[in-house]
Amino acid sequence: MVRTRPLTPYLFIAPLVGLLVFIFGYPLARVFDFSTRRIRGFDGPSVGFANFEALFADPVFWLAVRHNLQLLLAIIPLLLLSLLLAIALYERLGGWRIFRTIVFLPYILAIPIVAVVLRNMFQLNGPINTVLRSVGLEGLALDWLGDADIALWTVMAMIIWRESAFGVVLFLSRLLSLNEELAESAQLDGANWWQRTLYIVIPQLRGVIEFYLVLSLITLLAAVFSYVYIVPGRGGPGNATMILELYIYNWAFDKRLPGMGAAVSVVLFLVTIVFMVLMFRLRRQAAAEEVG
Repeated sequence: MVRTRPLTPYLFIAPLVGLLVFIFGYPLARVFDFSTRRIRGFDGPSVGFANFEALFADPVFWLAVRHNLQLLLAIIPLLLLSLLLAIALYERLGGWRIFRTIVFLPYILAIPIVAVVLRNMFQLNGPINTVLRSVGLEGLALDWLGDADIALWTVMAMIIWRESAFGVVLFLSRLLSLNEELAESAQLDGANWWQRTLYIVIPQLRGVIEFYLVLSLITLLAAVFSYVYIVPGRGGPGNATMILELYIYNWAFDKRLPGMGAAVSVVLFLVTIVFMVLMFRLRRQAAAEEVG
């Protein structure tokens, strides 16, 4: 048996850790520093927490926060849709190869491409409403992107439709590695499809489900900028689809006050960390209860 000093393994990973700290840690530290400065250009005087005070006094900021929280409602539909599609593909229903391609295709395409296509489809006189009118459903032919009351819900539906494809990939890859003997034994004992799915398949997907929930949380909080910037157009109509990412962009690039943009970034970063810590704590509690 080869014996090594306790610090030896850490020395092997030290260069990579140092590189990661430089790539991610330094910019993060600069963002925190910028958030306390009134910057015009590349530097500016320190103003303490004045940026945060101005931020919290802005009603548009709280509107963006409300919209981000509203988008978090998409986590449950995302999870359920991904699970159902993955299980359907795993069961190899008729035409499953074609359906697999259809499901994966939107996620392969870049978000701006998908967003431009969806924006044209959901116009007031776009293909969606044209089809609805042609089949006698004029009442459902809404102004999906121009109505402030439904614009954000329309964007949410688009996000669910595209982002669920990644969940299907995750769940399907885990399903293909499951021990099929358990499901086969349950089927021989008389368990129907729903019973096998609920009590045998889904429990074995628990770790992947938890990972996907965390990933979806991060996505809905800090990775939906392209949707609201392109589909309804810069958070429109008005501020009906304004979110924190777009709010940061407006301060940093349109108004040319990167200090304010950095302050919003710090708030978004801290909120995301809090949500992640809560989810991991809930996971540890659930694991402890299982062991107990």
